[in-house]
Amino acid sequence: MTTLRQLRYLVALADHGHFGRAAAACHVTQPALSMQIRDLEAELEVPLVERRRSGAVLTEAGEALAERARALTAGVKDFEAFARAQKEAESKRLVLGMIPTVAPYLLPKILPLLNAAVPGLELKVRETRTAALVSELAAGDLDAVIAALPLEAEGIEATALFDDPFLLAAPASDPAGPSDPRDLPAERLLLLEEGHCLREQALGACELGDLSTFGATSLNTVLQLVAHGQGITLVPKLAADEIIDPRIAVRPFADPQPRRTIGMAWRAATPRKRRLKDIAARIAQGMETP
Repeated sequence: MTTLRQLRYLVALADHGHFGRAAAACHVTQPALSMQIRDLEAELEVPLVERRRSGAVLTEAGEALAERARALTAGVKDFEAFARAQKEAESKRLVLGMIPTVAPYLLPKILPLLNAAVPGLELKVRETRTAALVSELAAGDLDAVIAALPLEAEGIEATALFDDPFLLAAPASDPAGPSDPRDLPAERLLLLEEGHCLREQALGACELGDLSTFGATSLNTVLQLVAHGQGITLVPKLAADEIIDPRIAVRPFADPQPRRTIGMAWRAATPRKRRLKDIAARIAQGMETP
């Protein structure tokens, strides 16, 4: 079977007209190049080269085939260059999934870190619930996911980024609330609707089981209700840092504070694992810096 190596050697021989110079141009020994040309002649059953003391002259068939070989090898070079360009573009593209109670608060903090890790980064963000993110990650639609741990799914690896304590958000006119989340009045507790991991984490922190409470679709909606005196809620510190409404008072609980752990996950088999681990490490380090 004719090989790409043989075609390259034939083109080099056509260019240099000498086995020694052609071999040097191809970075191989002269006997190795000569043997490959002989094998090509045997494969094609066509004499390609007239071997002379002064050098090598291609036969008429050799000249015609060398021109075709030149076009083929040029096409392969274009193919390889295109693949390298695609690899470079792919290395700068990141499709990141994030849960809604993390994305708007974390992105402003980590975008400079991501741009430093991947100069020229092309970032696309998918914001939805954890279950959907894990499914899309496993299907290959996302490169990585940032959400509350644990993220358990076959073929998925995760690493912790930072701890995010829960704080009490209450109307500013309310007296100071309990220092223990388990003492919160369940009838006043406002939570996200079922299916949001933040709801489950808040219920876990309060050690409450099945609780029939108002369910909102966004944390901002819950905080608006708190601002208008309609109840209280647990808010992660990541989001609490962005609350500037004077009608809302944010207070920490006593130690040990309830908290969630935010982590980053990717497919165990992804070829970009090394890059993603580097990004995760940069985020973790950046979140440690005040």
